[in-house]
Amino acid sequence: MRDDQVLSGAAVRKVYETDAYTVDRNPPLAVVLPETTEEVSAIVQWCRESRVPFTPRGAGTGLSGGAMPALGGIVISTKKLTKLLSTDLENRTMLAQTGIANLRITRMVEGDGLHFAPDPSSQSVSTLGGNIAMNSGGPHTLKYGVTVQHVLGVRMVLSHGEIVQIGGRCGEPPGYDLLSLVVGSEGTLGIVTEAWIVLTPIPEAIQTATACFPSVREASQAVAEIVKSGVLPAALEMMDRAVLDAVQAAFGLEFPSATQAMLLIECDGSPGQSSDDLHQLVEICKKSRAIEVKVARTADERMKLWTARKKGVGALGRIAPTVVTHDGVIPPSKLPEMLEEVYRVAEEHGIAVANIFHAGDGNLHPIFCFDEREPGKVDAVVKAGEEIIRKCIELGGSVTGEHGIGVEKVDFLPLMYDEASMALQGEIRTIFASDDLCNPCKVIPNAKGCIEHKVRWRGVAT
Repeated sequence: MRDDQVLSGAAVRKVYETDAYTVDRNPPLAVVLPETTEEVSAIVQWCRESRVPFTPRGAGTGLSGGAMPALGGIVISTKKLTKLLSTDLENRTMLAQTGIANLRITRMVEGDGLHFAPDPSSQSVSTLGGNIAMNSGGPHTLKYGVTVQHVLGVRMVLSHGEIVQIGGRCGEPPGYDLLSLVVGSEGTLGIVTEAWIVLTPIPEAIQTATACFPSVREASQAVAEIVKSGVLPAALEMMDRAVLDAVQAAFGLEFPSATQAMLLIECDGSPGQSSDDLHQLVEICKKSRAIEVKVARTADERMKLWTARKKGVGALGRIAPTVVTHDGVIPPSKLPEMLEEVYRVAEEHGIAVANIFHAGDGNLHPIFCFDEREPGKVDAVVKAGEEIIRKCIELGGSVTGEHGIGVEKVDFLPLMYDEASMALQGEIRTIFASDDLCNPCKVIPNAKGCIEHKVRWRGVAT
């Protein structure tokens, strides 16, 4: 390792003490920037021999504290693991190091009519490795699935420094499906350094529309009707009035003054099929009391309709200096009831809330806007988040859809699984990581000291 591959000092510790889940922090001792799988292996071996915990990190855009060094130690950054190693256009596959940015993958092959389908909102900077760790989705998950559907194999470094390959360019071989176990494991089973991924053809035609509604309930009911129709849109997103106001102030977005919620609907495929599908879904919106519907006629108009969804989270910085984006899942039919609960909980705790989320598969993202410097606000946000996640489970949903467990939700898995099931998950982790050094305190905390560095779900300071 060269000197410029090791970072330390107060500024480094400050930058790397948190990911995008900023209400939980802990500084590392140092940050290392390997350039090859073999260098990652050497670092992990040193950490094991020295009994120093290590945390893998991509771009730090995660929203559950997955890249936060909970017990300090070393952050192993994939910032320099950005090489494209092989591309097989004929078979629509690519081998790349996992520090490469999601959107860069698409940019390299879009001229050949291909793209990387997982499209998290942070795709311009979020890394392939981060997408694999969290099994990331995005607006087009509804049709194209999450990351695991687009990964054929990985090369990874286990907790003792061993380099192993799981799957390959032709996918998982016969035997246990370890690849599906690794994707979504949040870096707790090892560090994925290279991956074979699937490239998807760019749709022949894309049709996009927005529909404005006089209430969140009516927009939610329109979503339920769309899901029930049997037409599968490529994307079905919802933004509430708080998001729209922020985007209007920042980017001049125009919508009727009576609007309380907006749906963004996108259909793709052949020109005829995509047009027919969008027409059918637009008619459902009109019958559900939409007060305005806009259909993009050009590529530029389509991008303009995406403004609220693409720019919404960033625009919320106008409301407050701190935002925390939660991530829970409920059946789409339960959206009206769930959103009413979100607004009730936020009001009860005195927190501003905005909603911008993947309505088609019931993946909610309530965003709390607040000032973390105000006494008691962080604890209020954590408590409100707990109430919302509990409601998701009560309605038959899940504690997370795409943001992962991280440190944020380690207390919530037992609400979904019984004791024997939780024990099984812990045993599986020990097969890959026989000690407690590999990304400790995440998903299923089993490291000494995790109890002291626990997210403040009940107002207990870390």
